[in-house]
Amino acid sequence: MHERLIAKIDKREAKIGVVGLGYVGLPLVIEFCKAKFSVLGLDIDSKKVTALKKSRTYIKHIPSEHLAEINNAGLFDATVDFSRAAECDVIIICVPTPLTHHREPDMSYIVKTAESLAPYVRKEQLYSLESTTYPGTTRDVLVPALEKSTDLKAGKDFLVAYSPEREDPNNDKFSTSNIPKVVGGIDYSSLKVAEALYGTIICRTVPVTSTDTAEATKLMENIFRAVNIALANELKVIFSKMDIDVWEVIEAAKTKPFGFMPFYPGPGLGGHCIPIDPFYLTWKAREYDSPTKFIELAGEINTNMPYHVIQQMLEIMNKNDLCMKGSKILIVGLAYKKNVDDPRESPSFKLWELLEERGADVDFHDPYCLKAPHMREWPQFEGTPSAPIEKASEYDVVLISTAHDNINYEQLVKDAKLVIDTRNAAPAAPNVYKA
Repeated sequence: MHERLIAKIDKREAKIGVVGLGYVGLPLVIEFCKAKFSVLGLDIDSKKVTALKKSRTYIKHIPSEHLAEINNAGLFDATVDFSRAAECDVIIICVPTPLTHHREPDMSYIVKTAESLAPYVRKEQLYSLESTTYPGTTRDVLVPALEKSTDLKAGKDFLVAYSPEREDPNNDKFSTSNIPKVVGGIDYSSLKVAEALYGTIICRTVPVTSTDTAEATKLMENIFRAVNIALANELKVIFSKMDIDVWEVIEAAKTKPFGFMPFYPGPGLGGHCIPIDPFYLTWKAREYDSPTKFIELAGEINTNMPYHVIQQMLEIMNKNDLCMKGSKILIVGLAYKKNVDDPRESPSFKLWELLEERGADVDFHDPYCLKAPHMREWPQFEGTPSAPIEKASEYDVVLISTAHDNINYEQLVKDAKLVIDTRNAAPAAPNVYKA
């Protein structure tokens, strides 16, 4: 079975389906189209499908010109009709895997997607999951859901793989095609087809022995980052009490050419991976009676950073004869990191909430997020427009939460009465404080 599907892939005769046309799925669509594959995008959001058909981007770092190119080449189509999955030889699943309110894995997106695809599973198809998740998900969640509506069996009639996404939006150095791709299969045939598939668009595939190993690889990558960011955050708190600038310490430490890798503090963690992934492993580890104290401590430190920033703000404002209640505060940056329009899990929302709880009148400015989007945890902010940065002088405090490069921080410092900087973005001045 796998030889025939590999032959179709090699000849560019295989049709590729991508489920979930967001920050992970859409770059894959473009790369497969560049490689001369026919690609079908599937999404439950009809607005996304309409935009793609009209070559209109909804992701800042993906230009509309790229969408026009694949549309004009006749290689791409998009739909909300999941029955069309039957047309595809390969289905790649790129759907969200958030946490529940109890910080447990939310598998509903994977399960619902698999159940929508299950009636259209056919022989000699490959299903590849890219969503970040705990070890065992592909085997224990995805496979049973795909088999639910058919007599076909994974590994015998159709193939299943796991290949974790490694997207870093707006990274000028690394994009989908030049980031090595870890691949695991539920069996030898699944692995070989997945390697052949991703090898057509990625610089290098990294095969591992199982889907569980591939799932664990993704978690290890992001837990490594979460733990080291937590260390930087904890050191920031300690050094601040010693009147030492942690940013200066990091700049000096990173001159060592070996044995040190710089990680930076901030007002909290954001994005679709680092704030979430560690909890996937801690949840799964309980099944094996294994403590994850180190990982949980890192999560606790990072989760507490918005509260630390607010406490620092209270002290700084008090020194400047300001009361937080009734003060006008401008949060600069709503996205979770600089130069992107992605607000997922951004600490700015938590800061916004905490400030309002303490009686502040809060606005935000973000050149990439012109309106606050719908957020599951903070629906009260939806639709709030970005305030003009030119009116910074009208606010009692400007809080820099995300340091976009296209903001003139020198001018901001001149205009603002008081600046509290969590990102080391503003130049030194009497009205600038780091938090």
